[in-house]
Amino acid sequence: MIANKNTFTANGLPVLIGSLPLSDHKEALERIFTATPEVPLWPQLPGDPLEGMMPQFAEGIPCIREENISDPEGRILYDITGPDFEEQMLTFYEDYMAVLENPEAPAGARFRVSRERAEGLYCFGEALQTGQCDDKLVALKGQVTGPFTMLTGIKDIQGRAGYYDDTIREMVVKGIAMKAAWQTRFLSCCHSKPVITFIDEPALAGLGSSAFISVTNAEIQEMINEVADAVHQAGGLMAIHVCANTEWEILLGANIDILSFDAYSFFDKLAALNDQVHAYLDRGAILAWGGVPTGKPYDIEKESAESLTLLWEHQMEKLVRPGRDRADLLRQTLITPSCGTGSLRLEHAEKVLQLTREVSANLRAKYLS
Repeated sequence: MIANKNTFTANGLPVLIGSLPLSDHKEALERIFTATPEVPLWPQLPGDPLEGMMPQFAEGIPCIREENISDPEGRILYDITGPDFEEQMLTFYEDYMAVLENPEAPAGARFRVSRERAEGLYCFGEALQTGQCDDKLVALKGQVTGPFTMLTGIKDIQGRAGYYDDTIREMVVKGIAMKAAWQTRFLSCCHSKPVITFIDEPALAGLGSSAFISVTNAEIQEMINEVADAVHQAGGLMAIHVCANTEWEILLGANIDILSFDAYSFFDKLAALNDQVHAYLDRGAILAWGGVPTGKPYDIEKESAESLTLLWEHQMEKLVRPGRDRADLLRQTLITPSCGTGSLRLEHAEKVLQLTREVSANLRAKYLS
């Protein structure tokens, strides 16, 4: 089930989540290559409306309509009332089937992300092809908006989320799956190292609330698995990032390779599922330990590499058991911020990147050297 599992070992390496509070993609890449040269990623700069979580991956999905998206007052919604919607939907599924049969088919153009919406991805690819970070490179990281977050973020003009419309849900899940697969192949063509494709699912924090009372665990896991299967078929590793608390058993039982979570605030919620966590690790999967805080400026300011190294050691003690000590756990752990830094002041974002690098270095020196 785990694609390329024998070609990538986490070994406590540092990895970032994606967004940065900058306006220049090349400057962002320089900071990424400095902080995480082993597993760099392409930068998302949400100051550009086209790089927001919904618009960045909405292209090519016919049910999604954008209105003045580059304007702060613009909006993104779904609409199936247009006179040509049935025809557009038929063409969408024809393209989908064509790409399933042949990923190189011309129909695959539908599932690309354009340079206009992901300049960082194309700059990243160009940097990889010119060998800017070959010396330490272990793997590459990409990311797409997760299907549940997209489906709960787009609404019709009456405010009903797309998740609750079967037609919309089917198209969005398949569209996101194909976009994740396309990105995996795109990065694989830029370098021979393993590709890790993250889906960002902040909306999963709402599971169990009254807003999502009719959402079932089986439905969520089915959506995640569809994206994971597409990434695996493209030769990549599949990760999911949730920046708050959620129903962790859904994700631990899904066909994912890496679970990225906010360990700074919610480690105990995940650790309470001790047996499930160990079953997840037993199959070779990886935890991305988001122990570097990004939520509150106060937390960023007060913490140091030393304090966060101690936090990892304290938290991992709850997972240690015979046959799996801290060194074993670190081999199946990536060190990450708790979330992206796109909404932070630049000085705080810089410290988050520095702490991520230093905590990883501390732990690797102590347990894996």
